[in-house]
Amino acid sequence: MRDSTLTTDDLWAAVHAERAALADDLADLTAEQWARPSLCGRWTVEEVLAHLTAAASTGRGRWLASMLAARFDTDVHNDRRLAEQRGADPAATLARFRAVVPSTTAPTGHTAAWLGEVVVHAQDVRRPLGLPGAPPVPVVTAVARFYAARDFAVNSRTAARGLRLEATDGPFTAGDGPLVRGTTLALTMAMAGRATFCDDLTGPGVPDLRERCAPG
Repeated sequence: MRDSTLTTDDLWAAVHAERAALADDLADLTAEQWARPSLCGRWTVEEVLAHLTAAASTGRGRWLASMLAARFDTDVHNDRRLAEQRGADPAATLARFRAVVPSTTAPTGHTAAWLGEVVVHAQDVRRPLGLPGAPPVPVVTAVARFYAARDFAVNSRTAARGLRLEATDGPFTAGDGPLVRGTTLALTMAMAGRATFCDDLTGPGVPDLRERCAPG
């Protein structure tokens, strides 16, 4: 896959591949592992997977109706859709996720953002579980470039503002200011607000980035 300009078809192919890889990674989890806290706020591993299923099942019209019903409270919207997609047990939740692996349904046409959704949430569960899986660098590069360019589902551009980000494993660079260096995945996860990935970064800008990842 090219690492410069990915087409919409390229991005959707990456979404499908990353969903399938995550489903395979989670296939043999124990009940305790499914209930383990993720890096995504209050959600468990199983709840993150149900959230990803919901994201792959909610088109523009349904998303707008859900947000209106939630009075544009994103947490309420996400919790309601998650509850819909969580199965009677983790095996059922995983089966529902596998069923949407090839989906191209999304609330908007920002395909790089929905690729970021699965890339980030996959690490939200892999990291606490000690699972080694990670997307190819060109895939993460597409997400990193989108995150550095704008705030969308996460305040990634705000997090990176005034910093120079440089990947050590690929072509991604962005911004000017105190340097932050690390893998493309670590930079992407930090821009997404996951402070634990700042441990994988180096440079004088890391304390600023870590502070911006702090809750609240």
